[in-house]
Amino acid sequence: MQRRDFLAAAATAGAALAFPDTGHAQTPVTQQRSIWIDAQGGISGVDEKDGRLVPTPQLIDAVRQRRLDLVSMTVAEPGNGPDRFRSAVDAIAIWNRFINENRAQFARVESVSDIVAARAAGKLGVIYDFQDTTPLEGDSARVATFAALGVKVMQLTYNRRNLCGDGCLERDNAGLSEFGRETIAKINAAKVVLDMSHAGQKTIAEGIVASASPLAITHSGCRSLVENPRNTFDAEMRALANKGGVFGVYLMPFLTSRGQPRREDLIRHLEHAVNVCGEDHVGIGTDNPLLGFEINDQSRKEQREFYESRAKRGIAAPGEAADVFNMVEGYNDALRYEHLESDLSRRGWRSTRTAKVLGGNFMRLFGEVWPAGS
Repeated sequence: MQRRDFLAAAATAGAALAFPDTGHAQTPVTQQRSIWIDAQGGISGVDEKDGRLVPTPQLIDAVRQRRLDLVSMTVAEPGNGPDRFRSAVDAIAIWNRFINENRAQFARVESVSDIVAARAAGKLGVIYDFQDTTPLEGDSARVATFAALGVKVMQLTYNRRNLCGDGCLERDNAGLSEFGRETIAKINAAKVVLDMSHAGQKTIAEGIVASASPLAITHSGCRSLVENPRNTFDAEMRALANKGGVFGVYLMPFLTSRGQPRREDLIRHLEHAVNVCGEDHVGIGTDNPLLGFEINDQSRKEQREFYESRAKRGIAAPGEAADVFNMVEGYNDALRYEHLESDLSRRGWRSTRTAKVLGGNFMRLFGEVWPAGS
């Protein structure tokens, strides 16, 4: 995906998105419930008008109904390619303008106090993140530059190899480079959360050891349940937890060996992750748009084109397919956290455990890594 296409996709994501009929009542969420955090998601329901991003009524309604408190959103195109630094700066500027022009609904988040303030005001808190370090363009000093621009979570590698190390689709599994170790030190120094999602097994293991701060794998699954390179082995999940980190489970096709995953697949991965990491070290990073996907002929066409583009670039992981959407059936709308809370309760989860996994654990991690707010 080229820079222009990446920004256009972000700007028009709401065009094919809606609230599918789930059979659940869409009632407002009370202010008293626990905090809900999507550690890797997206603000869908955005149109582009006259070169500006504008929220759709569906998005505004989801924010007002408090379907989510905080979302971490990627603001730089992942993968190797040209002009990544400037493209990332441009994207940050675009989303800054969007938030500034819609400050009644959204708040950019750089500290835990920002999260608390946004939630109290009924706004959706927005974290800026990178899913790759390619925007650094080989200069680790730019970590501090992007931290100053509001990027609060940085993923070290994407699926393929970059200057920092091997992604999960590299057969050599070579681990971290010296530049990768240098970059991790810069991320720690800038008080940014280090994210090891999409990394190869050895890169994850070495990154956990190298990091001086607690870190995250914001969106992955359990490899002992489904053998897929996008999923994470128990050993690395356990090491992450022992470092004080949080393992985020995604709502992606990789939760099952083939086809579209269902609710029971997600819950199976969550329960395994809790058994391996402990309930204080598991969270949610959906890797989904906030409003979900409307499944129709147009969205099927777009999914096919999306997959074919990724396959052509060599960044599509096993399990991705032209006819498989990046979602979990039953959680394909803005009500997914409410559905999941209810489903986990029926599974016998204590409310305190559910509260930790749906947001409390990432809240704790952010508080430990980020500088204190004003």
